[in-house]
Amino acid sequence: MKKVAVDVTPVPGDTGDIQVQTPAKPAGVPISPDRRAELIDKAARLFGAHGYNKTSMRDISAAFGILHGSIYHHFGSKDELFIAVYSAGVDRFIADVERAVVAYDDPWQRLEAACVAHLEALLSRESAAATVLADWSSTYSEPLRQALVAQRDRYEKVFARLTDAVELPDGVKRRYFRLGLLGALNGALMWYQPGGDSPATVAKHLVGLFKRKFAS
Repeated sequence: MKKVAVDVTPVPGDTGDIQVQTPAKPAGVPISPDRRAELIDKAARLFGAHGYNKTSMRDISAAFGILHGSIYHHFGSKDELFIAVYSAGVDRFIADVERAVVAYDDPWQRLEAACVAHLEALLSRESAAATVLADWSSTYSEPLRQALVAQRDRYEKVFARLTDAVELPDGVKRRYFRLGLLGALNGALMWYQPGGDSPATVAKHLVGLFKRKFAS
């Protein structure tokens, strides 16, 4: 008789779920791209509203309108689904940035347009994927953290190409310049209040500060 590998590892943080044996590699039930996108969006909204640890697969399956066990036919674990949410968010950010910079040739204008697109997506997008991208928990398992870092690195490579193109004084490490700029943009999540300056205005002002400091 052919042996079937079974994964019985508890799903971390999936509170309220009954731990059942699930196939290590589920025999995927076909799901259309639109339905998959809808499932990822439902999960993103719950993760964004309640955080990774306080969102269970049972919560997500209920929001999506399927039985709890059925969700494991599409995603083998909560970690796998969370990575899919994170990856979808990265894809959206990359698309926004690439669409924003195409109209410009000057490196600083391209960088400014990218920062505007980044902050508008971070502060204005209705999808909770933006919140998930900004949320970095110390409770993530090491395998999950490594998977998310790989996704985050995809996005940073886009900004690396943009920051590498601007002229900076000798001795300035471009990696720190890029991380400092992204850190300033992401920090707006902590203090930004709608009704004041628009995300675009905030982004342009922050880029202007960096440009006055470093542009030759």
